[in-house]
Amino acid sequence: MTATNPDHLDDYIDAAARAMALPLEDGWRPAVRANLDVSLRLARLVDEFPLPDDAVSAAIYSA
Repeated sequence: MTATNPDHLDDYIDAAARAMALPLEDGWRPAVRANLDVSLRLARLVDEFPLPDDAVSAAIYSA
């Protein structure tokens, strides 16, 4: 699925709403679609970020 193909996003939204038995009013669709598009774009940035082969995840996370 790519963020540049609107048909895929609409199909995914419909399928996800059906799978989770969530009502999806037509008025919500643009906001849901925009949020999904932004989420996919951000996920692509994270996925494409190069990491060295010896990178190790942190054992402890703190804020």
